Formats: sequence, C-alpha cells, structure tokens
Amino acid sequence: MDRTLTAFAGDLWIATGDEGEVRAALRAMGDDAQNILLFDDATGRQVDIDLRGPAVEEARGRGRPKLGVQPREVTLLPRHWEWLATQPGGASATIRRLVEDARKASALMPDPRAAMDAAYHFMTAMAGDRPGYEAAIRALFAKEAAPFTALSEGWPSGIRDHARALAAPAFGDAAQ
Repeated sequence: MDRTLTAFAGDLWIATGDEGEVRAALRAMGDDAQNILLFDDATGRQVDIDLRGPAVEEARGRGRPKLGVQPREVTLLPRHWEWLATQPGGASATIRRLVEDARKASALMPDPRAAMDAAYHFMTAMAGDRPGYEAAIRALFAKEAAPFTALSEGWPSGIRDHARALAAPAFGDAAQ
C-alpha cells in the first residue's frame, strides 16, 4: 500500500496523493517547488522525497532473486501447526495470507491513537505558532471535537482542514 502524502507551500495546500502523484505535482511546479513541506498522512511527520524519479534498479546477476525474506521464529501450539499443515500452499503461504488479510482489515479501520499522533505532529510543524494551538492540542488529546474545531477555525484553510482531517478518527463519532 502506497503512503499518502500532503504538500504545503507555507500556509497553502498544494497536493495530496500517493508519492507518485505528489511527485508529479511538485515537478509541474518547477523551481517553485523549492520551499515545499511534505507530510506523511499516516504519521503527520515531515518527509522528503526525491523529485528526480524512482531509483533505477541494478542489473540482476545469476541465481535466485532477493525477495527481502527474513527468517524469523514463530511459536505456535501443536493444533495450530496441524491446521496449517492442511492448508493449500503450506504453512508459510497460509501465514503470509492471514497477515496480509489482517493488514488490509486494519488499514480500513483508522486507529484513534495513531490519528491523534499524526494530527499532533502535523499541527506542531504547521500550526505551532498559531492562535489556539496549545488549547487545540489539549482538546485533541481530550477527544473533544467541538473545542478542537472551534480553536482551529482561525487557521489558514489548508492547515485547518488538513489538521481536522488527520484528527477526525481520534474523535470517533463526535468528529464533524
């Protein structure tokens, strides 16, 4: 799954999308893309990307390709091993399939704590000197959607809207 990035030029929202989409938008800006701040929407942290494009892969030598597989130890009960032995593709393929299914399911349900952290990191970078910032952070961690919304109202629209979008899962049903 590609990460979603959001780009800002000062207070102005520029683009949101996967890394390729944001890279294309920034390339289209030419020299104006020099003072852009990029944020990973999952973490709210500032990131950098290479605007020159994807890395060129080295020519492969002979032999099996390196798949990035790292052997680790898994401890299961005998009944788990018995069940895995009956699954098509064997134990490793079944475990990989179960892990991928769980990853996809958890990606669909936003984690309120992760949303709080992402909003906090983004707000610290982009709204840390704005009126109401500290009280908005307190409202975020208290899961008080109405005060958070009111306190962020005077911020530039791009920053305000992105902070609210990142914070929304933290408020659950109380989000606006």
